Amino acid sequence: MSAKEENGKPADPFEAFRGMRDSYLEGMSKVMINAVNSEEYAQATGAMLNGSLTLSAPFREALDKAMIMALEQLSLPSQQQITALAERFTNFEMKLDDIDAKLDRIIALSSAAPPAPGGVSPGGRQPAVPGARPPRQAGAKKA
Repeated sequence: MSAKEENGKPADPFEAFRGMRDSYLEGMSKVMINAVNSEEYAQATGAMLNGSLTLSAPFREALDKAMIMALEQLSLPSQQQITALAERFTNFEMKLDDIDAKLDRIIALSSAAPPAPGGVSPGGRQPAVPGARPPRQAGAKKA
């Protein structure tokens, strides 16, 4: 008896098992998809999650307290402190942006306005004493 089939390939004794496995997996896949997509499954999963969160809450609080104490001992900020600082920086940056926008409007309005009488320059500067030189700019070299 030959170990070859009609098409010239060797016979595979596990081919029938592979076919059974594939059909079993396909059937189980359909059953599991139907089970997971049901309302009962969602309610059961929600109840289990709620229970685990309720049980772990005291441990989580104790861990948070221990972490805060350890960070204080190491002089390191906690996540809440960093978040509060980030919010303060954001508010500060927004206020600086508002001031910058207002200054831009003032400059635009002052450059569009005609010069004021009395020799005041459009920038609003004039020497304190007639004939005196204006103050030196920062970073300018002495002559």
